[in-house]
Amino acid sequence: MSTVNKGSSLPGGTPPARHLVHHVDEDKGFFLNPSSVKISPRVTDPFLNDREKFPNFYRTIPSSWVWYEMVIKVLKLFGWNWVGIITSSDGTGEMELQMLRKEMARHGICIEFVIYLTNNVEINRLRMVAIEKSTTDVVVVCGHFISEYIVFCTESKALRENITLILNQSWNVISYSDINMREACNCSLLPFYPPRYIPGLDVYMENAHSSKFPDDPLLEDIGLVKFNCLSSNEEKNKILRSSGLLPNVTCTGQEWITHRFSAKHDSKFYFLYTAVYALAHALNNLKISRNTFGKYGLRQKLNRYIQRVHFMSTTREEVFFNERGELPSEIILEKLIHYDLSLEKFDIKSEYIASSLTLEKPKREHFQKQLQWKRGKFPQGRCNDPCPPGYRKGPSGGIHACCYHCVPCSDGEISNVTDSEFCHRCPDDQLPDERRVICIPKAYDYLSYETNILALAFYVSSILSTAGTLYILTMFILLRDTPVVKANNRTVSFILLTSILLSFLCVFLFLGRPVDITCILRQTSFGVLFSIAVSCVLAKTITVYIAFKASKPGSHWRKWVGNKLSTSVVIICSSVQVLICVIWLSVSPPYQEYDMDSYPGKIIIQCNEGSVIGFYSVLGYMGFLAAVSFLLAFMVRTLPDSFNEAKYITFSMLVFCSVWIAMIPAYLSTRGKYMVAVEIFAILASSAGLLGCIFFPKCYLIIIRPERNSRKYILDKVNS
Repeated sequence: MSTVNKGSSLPGGTPPARHLVHHVDEDKGFFLNPSSVKISPRVTDPFLNDREKFPNFYRTIPSSWVWYEMVIKVLKLFGWNWVGIITSSDGTGEMELQMLRKEMARHGICIEFVIYLTNNVEINRLRMVAIEKSTTDVVVVCGHFISEYIVFCTESKALRENITLILNQSWNVISYSDINMREACNCSLLPFYPPRYIPGLDVYMENAHSSKFPDDPLLEDIGLVKFNCLSSNEEKNKILRSSGLLPNVTCTGQEWITHRFSAKHDSKFYFLYTAVYALAHALNNLKISRNTFGKYGLRQKLNRYIQRVHFMSTTREEVFFNERGELPSEIILEKLIHYDLSLEKFDIKSEYIASSLTLEKPKREHFQKQLQWKRGKFPQGRCNDPCPPGYRKGPSGGIHACCYHCVPCSDGEISNVTDSEFCHRCPDDQLPDERRVICIPKAYDYLSYETNILALAFYVSSILSTAGTLYILTMFILLRDTPVVKANNRTVSFILLTSILLSFLCVFLFLGRPVDITCILRQTSFGVLFSIAVSCVLAKTITVYIAFKASKPGSHWRKWVGNKLSTSVVIICSSVQVLICVIWLSVSPPYQEYDMDSYPGKIIIQCNEGSVIGFYSVLGYMGFLAAVSFLLAFMVRTLPDSFNEAKYITFSMLVFCSVWIAMIPAYLSTRGKYMVAVEIFAILASSAGLLGCIFFPKCYLIIIRPERNSRKYILDKVNS
């Protein structure tokens, strides 16, 4: 049992083996105290972490959980998800296998095969077939080292040449002399505890011999085992002889432990050292005799003080027990490389891989290129090649989730990591790049002056048409007293030319990036201006009809002759369209919107018409006026008159109606800038039709045949 000598302090540089410990249970590795509180430097069973079942158990060595976690982290670090397992058929191997199965399944790592090594060589040979036929290059070894591993490595060529082993702490691979074991363990991954030096241990061991401590049974046992000499204890000598060892030399008492002991930095001595000092600090802090309390009370008190142990060791390391009753300790993972596998030139180099406390994010490229591996090739511990970015895992129909197909991400989705489970959809204003790895902003699409040749063509056409219309209007104003200009109501002609001029200019509201104000103005201005133009055409048609009727003697149509009727027609018909637009804007006006679905990879900036009924009411009323004008002009096209415009109005309305009738299906079947282009074309074409059919014949007379633009010519023609 472990006790602290009364009156002794805690000297930091004095090893505690003699002064603090009276009894050590070497089989279980527990330090026992009278209160049944246990501190172990050896036992790693993870089930003892249960604080409800084992509230009085502590340990200074990490539990096997740390190794399990290290294995999982390393497999994920290297991207290995398809591994094999070799384990011993004893209880330790089975327990570690169960825990690894559970952790691997939780992290998406699959096991291709499990080989249980037994004492039966023939059974082991039959099970060797699994590793010879395996597709993985990575095998995890569980359980304690047993001699059957040597036979297994001797007969398994794949294990020696292809397989990378991940071993546990029980494998002391440096001490293996068998060439097959060396080959199998070449480039293997081995966890171990970093070496620690205990101050004062060298001095203590140099002075620890039986001549100074003749009654120390521990030194007596060391003399029997290490120096093969007889002791003064005849009972022990009998036991030694019964085991077949018959030394003829009697121990002199001057045998030095340092002659046979060299592993001074072995971590197991540090764990033992720390366990004793942790118990000593707890008892020292208790500062009370155990006889003061009952057995149960002392156990509770001591357990509480052990939980609170926190001090700085002589190696400048913090000593305390965490919530699992463990001393937080580091495990180092290194890759062992045998430079020369011959018995004559056996050399080992270790390369640092990771630490259980500071395992960083994967740097797989470094491990693939810089570290040495069997056959000079990075192990492929995978059922299939990893899915690159831009792909996702797809089920292959097999029983293992680690075997899968790589499926390209669907349209609008990306994956930017290797072996992605899912593809992620890009935001609405972004789209995947060609590799479907990142989302990039979508391009904005509209009729831009800078980048779209169609917009530039409309721009030039509108400017030229506006200039031509302005020229005709100016010419008509200057020649307003000539018969050609005065015929069929020159005021209405001026209004018509002005509306056509503004119609050409309203094209600019459709070009460029739409905003709310341009969306409101473009449709309403277009609808009102065209209604004015068509109303003027209707007024002209009515003027021709009334002029013919009024030319008959005694006709009651004479009272309607004049500018008032035509002006009233223009005002009334245009006012109706204005009223429709006002109602439309009051109820649901047009606004800017972003269309992200019509064209992949583009965001169409367009105008939403708001109220569809309002938009089509504007077009419908304009079409109604055009139809009435066309029918009336068609009826009076053959009436005799010197300057009868009826036939020209008929052609102009025919062009106007044809353009807009063709425009409607084209408008409805397009999206984005092409829809706007269709409407602009209809505006330009119908405006040009009105201008050309009605005013070009008059311009011909004014410019080419000016002699006909006179009152004398008209009277001579009438008299003849």
